[in-house]
Amino acid sequence: MRPLSGAAAPDLTPAGTPLPRLWLLRHGETEWSRDGRYTGLTDLALTENGEKQALAAREHLEGVDFDLVLTSPLQRAVRTAELAGFPDAEVLPYAHEWDYGDNEGRNSATVREENPGYLIWNDGVPNGETLDQVSERADRVIARVQAGCGTPADRDSDATPVQNALLVAHGHFLRVLSARWLQFGGIEGRRFVLGTAAVCALGWDKRTPAIVHWNL
Repeated sequence: MRPLSGAAAPDLTPAGTPLPRLWLLRHGETEWSRDGRYTGLTDLALTENGEKQALAAREHLEGVDFDLVLTSPLQRAVRTAELAGFPDAEVLPYAHEWDYGDNEGRNSATVREENPGYLIWNDGVPNGETLDQVSERADRVIARVQAGCGTPADRDSDATPVQNALLVAHGHFLRVLSARWLQFGGIEGRRFVLGTAAVCALGWDKRTPAIVHWNL
């Protein structure tokens, strides 16, 4: 597949400041993701297939000049970043996956058998993070990427803006982050299906936050 280009002319703020594009890469397969088990803070390695997925994701990112590359601290994300061509990615401590509390390691199908109406987006997780807490962490990432751009998320107007940033992280966290980038509530992350080692890009339609690529 042809690599995606990050060389298109950037969208600009009213002051003429370039608006950043945030590329997302979900980590490759682990044993638990393969088996449908909730994997939050448990620090699992990639499977052999997961490593192959991470290597394949590299093709989608070729040709993009990244000003900033960030990764979750968990090894499945760090290793995915390495295999995708970013061994020096900055570890961002608050970019970890949703803390699933008592559901950690449990099969999601089993949880739904016990509670047929269960949806994490509505019901949360017992003794874990709330959706609002996950959203707050996502907002911190967005503020970092949009710093210096004069957007509503910009918390550091003196920062030098970036044009292309990459975040390597996790399924639920990236879905919440995408909803927040679009200025929706974190619950709207439920609408974005995201496969292992999938590549996405968040950007703008003129000055409106928008999805540029999804689930490649």
